[in-house]
Amino acid sequence: MRSLKTMTSRERVLKALAHEIPDRVPIDLGGNQTGIHKNAYRSLVRRLGFEEEVEIMDAVQQLARPSERILERFRVDTRYVRAAPAPSWKGGIVKAERSGRVWHDLTDEFGVRWSMPDDQRLYMDITLHPLAGATIRDVHDYAWPKGDDPGRFAGIRERALLIRDETPYAVVSGISGVIYEFGWYLRGLEQWFCDLLTAPEFCEAVLDEVLEYWLDWFRLFLDEAGDVVDVIMIGDDLAGQDGPLFNPAIYRRLVKPRQKRLVQYIRSRTAAKIWYHTCGSCLAYIPDLIDNGVHILNPVQTGAKHMDAPTLKRRFGRDLVFWGGGCDSQHVLPRGTPAEVAADVRANLAAFMPGGGYVFNSIHNIQGEVPPENIVAMYDTAYEFGFYPKSSRGGHS
Repeated sequence: MRSLKTMTSRERVLKALAHEIPDRVPIDLGGNQTGIHKNAYRSLVRRLGFEEEVEIMDAVQQLARPSERILERFRVDTRYVRAAPAPSWKGGIVKAERSGRVWHDLTDEFGVRWSMPDDQRLYMDITLHPLAGATIRDVHDYAWPKGDDPGRFAGIRERALLIRDETPYAVVSGISGVIYEFGWYLRGLEQWFCDLLTAPEFCEAVLDEVLEYWLDWFRLFLDEAGDVVDVIMIGDDLAGQDGPLFNPAIYRRLVKPRQKRLVQYIRSRTAAKIWYHTCGSCLAYIPDLIDNGVHILNPVQTGAKHMDAPTLKRRFGRDLVFWGGGCDSQHVLPRGTPAEVAADVRANLAAFMPGGGYVFNSIHNIQGEVPPENIVAMYDTAYEFGFYPKSSRGGHS
């Protein structure tokens, strides 16, 4: 491995986010939307000969919290700070028996129950939508959680400052600002899609309540850490493998104004870059996200329809930073050879690197069945071939 580093991790990330050319492409691993499943993490730790306990960072997705040793091994340039649930939330996983199976249940602050079968502990799905049969009156009377409970943010400024002032890494928030998806979490996916077509006023009532929660949440979060964090992660899945999950005209009428209000509020309070997550073929929405004020797109699912890397870079590379897009996570990363993984990484680097504006990571979470040798190949290739020529550093896209 060559060593041509001339910047700290934070300098490198900030350079890339400014659409300038750093010494090398920044590398990320460890977020709620760019993380690693506990099974893949266990296999990776064994492969590297490390001994460590696996800590679950995200119970729903069953994501591991990467240790500092792993982050350093893969030259990761980011470190995360996350707010906590409200202290009044009676959280925790409980066991329950239903339909002859034992389930691990987690009821979140919104009253949504997430469940994982005991005999197949891969991730959690929703098994209770608390507003499934609700009316608009029920929505207004619902026991919505308080976004501005100060207990959520206790100590977060100190943790963020510790990263910024005593480490070389960029400071990234945990995922937040999920407005649209809570509609179907609360209502049920099929019913929510029907509501979008037949009961838009109901959808607006739900979206407004969720928006107010996040505006309250961000008011306190930005008071505490708005001047310290470098990247703020928000997002809603708007697209599937072949295109939008619902009519973009409905998005622009019902969802976009509320997303834009949130993004513009965040931007009015901080210089941090706004990172937006949506899986799938989201090409139709990219101009809307740019108009909303989003700076960064994740996870850049290059295997979805109309999402090939060269086209995305050519059309939107001046306006968006691409964060992800590292290796085809549906086919190559779980099923390819290390050589095939390396080839895919090199192709994506060639497409996304020019002019800066790129942060490397897998396309969404590294799933449980991904071989550890493929994870090593992905990150080592990103490092090996992610250096910019000295003559190009400091330029603009």
